[in-house]
Amino acid sequence: MEHYSMNLTLKVWKQKNAKAKGSFETFEVNDISSEMSFLEMFDVLNEKLIHEGKDAIAFDHDCREGICGTCSMYINGRPHGPWHGTTTCQLHMRAFKDGDTIVVEPWRAKAFPVIKDLIVDRTSFDKIIQAGGYISVNTGSAVDGNAMPVEKDNADKAFAAAACIGCGACVAACKNSSALLFVAAKVAHLALVPQGAPERKTRVMNMINVMDKEGFGSCTFTTACEAVCPKEISVTNISRLNQEYFLAGLTGDK
Repeated sequence: MEHYSMNLTLKVWKQKNAKAKGSFETFEVNDISSEMSFLEMFDVLNEKLIHEGKDAIAFDHDCREGICGTCSMYINGRPHGPWHGTTTCQLHMRAFKDGDTIVVEPWRAKAFPVIKDLIVDRTSFDKIIQAGGYISVNTGSAVDGNAMPVEKDNADKAFAAAACIGCGACVAACKNSSALLFVAAKVAHLALVPQGAPERKTRVMNMINVMDKEGFGSCTFTTACEAVCPKEISVTNISRLNQEYFLAGLTGDK
């Protein structure tokens, strides 16, 4: 693959804290390799800003391997940028052209207040997981992997749902800032395997209650969430969540 350099203009959202009034600031970056990741490009820009005695742009990052979900940015109007099924850290600069202007923003949702610049507080997701994203197991040695058979179709669906990395792109893309795809992935993952049975009825009720309490909007099933999910989580999981919620409401905790 041919490597080339490019010069770019960045319009980046800068905001000191959740209470401050933010605004876009313009930055120029030069001689950026087409094979750099988007975050590596930001590293270059921040090194330049620090060298000039200016504040670096704050952004979240950790694994840089598309696993942790922290590299959340709105890039040119799309969560994680233009490539389908890709996190920001896996987005390469060859997705853009020399001379392009790139607009970068944080997630825009009431439940995700801005901490600084491009970093938002996703504690709401942690609270939803704490409400039901777990299973009851006996302590001790790990159980043999084949000790509890799981139907192949269910195992595949559970594995696909478990791929959710909790980045929040679904919330950012939704016109209502709904977190239902995230919650559905977590509920479906555990509902499809026998290990999740003990909390099956309470899990979905508790997680949805916390989701509503944290200020996420309602789902109107536009499927914008699935379109931007870097792990391509299917909206069919929302249908499964609705089924779980309905059954839990009928049977209660019995």
